[in-house]
Amino acid sequence: MTGLLGHRPALRPEVLLSPPLLDGPATVHLVKDPVSGASFEIGPKEHFLVSRLDGTRSLAEIGTEYGHAFGRRLGEGNWQQLLALLGSRRLLAGGPPPSAPAPPGGPLRGGLLRGTLRLVADADATTARLHRALRPLLRPAVLGALLLGCLAMETALAVSLGELLSAFGWLLRHPVPLLAVATLMWLSTALHEFAHGVAARHVGGTVGEIGLRWRLPVAIMYCTVDNYRFLERRRHQLAVASAGSFANLLFLLPFAAWWAALPPGDDPTRRTLAALLLIGSAQALVNLIPLPPLDGYTMLGHGLRVTRLAPASSGYLRLRMRDRTAAAAYPPRARRLYLGYAVGSAVLVLLLAAGLTGAVWYAATA
Repeated sequence: MTGLLGHRPALRPEVLLSPPLLDGPATVHLVKDPVSGASFEIGPKEHFLVSRLDGTRSLAEIGTEYGHAFGRRLGEGNWQQLLALLGSRRLLAGGPPPSAPAPPGGPLRGGLLRGTLRLVADADATTARLHRALRPLLRPAVLGALLLGCLAMETALAVSLGELLSAFGWLLRHPVPLLAVATLMWLSTALHEFAHGVAARHVGGTVGEIGLRWRLPVAIMYCTVDNYRFLERRRHQLAVASAGSFANLLFLLPFAAWWAALPPGDDPTRRTLAALLLIGSAQALVNLIPLPPLDGYTMLGHGLRVTRLAPASSGYLRLRMRDRTAAAAYPPRARRLYLGYAVGSAVLVLLLAAGLTGAVWYAATA
């Protein structure tokens, strides 16, 4: 076969294509060039074509598959438009190489009150070394045993919730142990971020940057995972998102053992440990709540294969109140998800506010 339809173009092998994601009323796929960092969205039909550009099939063969799937054949004009788009973004093999992004001006960005500091030159290589060191602990049997240990710890803490809340009230009135607990919680936050990076490396992801971010008076570590949206398996995406909270709970295990070994009473060490366990557990478990920007929200989006869940839900709810006919044009799955999340998140916020108010009152009066 000659002419355009006889060509066998291929995407560059490193180009990333995401699984289908619900975005408002539409289903989209993300396309990313990891060299330039550029990304854009395409629809299911475009993804059907782009994902088959592997250099082994001609455009005519792909067009025949497309016709069987969608009931419509593509002409040369359609192919010219698609190939021109991919060529302009330098995504085709054999074409001009993509332009790498300009290197950052330096490790420090921002100012005194607000900014970031990149701590390592090659975050991906640093995380890879850390992953190799921790690989024996990442076996399923070991992770399962650690998870059971965390569940047992949280059960014991729930039984002793009254003691923990009383210890929290005591901690607020004693600056020295309060500073010690705050320091340990900062270390737990740093561990949380590194855990995301190690989990990403374990399932085939990459890490873009590790650094320190501050919005004075708060300064925290951060770890940027570049391609978690493009991991094929949903459980891998969930593992990356949940790794931080899991690491926070693991951090508490030795302190829980220490607390359990001490006799009940008003010993300052036991009170300090009890307050640490309460705050640390709250940090880990609250982070699993499906509200932005928490990890639980990211996990819910991965689990449902939805992008921009919160803004899409609020947009759908406003449209439903303004124009029910237009809202009815959304696919049934989108209508159920967006309405359910809008109502559920509102109820969840009210419950959290009531629970927090009750906990603070109990700790203050205990």
